[in-house]
Amino acid sequence: MLLYLMRHGIAQDRYDPDAPSDPERPLTARGIERTESAVAGLLALDVEPDVVLTSPYVRARETAEIAARVLRCDRASIIETEALLPICDPSRLFLDLRRIDPSQALCVGHAPSIDELCAFALGGGTAPLTELKKAGVAAIQIDAPAPAPAGRLLWLLEPGMLRELGRVAQDKRPRRRKRGKRP
Repeated sequence: MLLYLMRHGIAQDRYDPDAPSDPERPLTARGIERTESAVAGLLALDVEPDVVLTSPYVRARETAEIAARVLRCDRASIIETEALLPICDPSRLFLDLRRIDPSQALCVGHAPSIDELCAFALGGGTAPLTELKKAGVAAIQIDAPAPAPAGRLLWLLEPGMLRELGRVAQDKRPRRRKRGKRP
């Protein structure tokens, strides 16, 4: 199975006096724009998840919805799971994945638990090996999903690199000529 671990996009600051409770904090306008651009990089890399698993928190759910739309996934492929909540045992996600049995899964979560999931997937316990930035993604090849996964890190891309990949791919797409009078 190909496992993509993604941290949610830029959300409303938790210290903003107008911020709702932590589970209800949404993505900002900038967070939506940058997440769309980062996911365009995943599209350029031919990421095609069968399922998008997400934390039930609003900012993660919005990130998952953006990913599903940009990657042209069926909205029904988005599944909320408490296994991606900020403080959750990483083994819970792999039990969900074993039950679902996808060939590719995109999982949207929070720091530091998404980094703990990455370490767990690579067989290194839960001490974080990574520190994904918002809208950053790690790709892991999982050979044995549960109970103790055995994975190999294929790549880890910061959101800026994903945005650049998306921009370059967009620039290389053939452009349609405008119809009109020929010279």
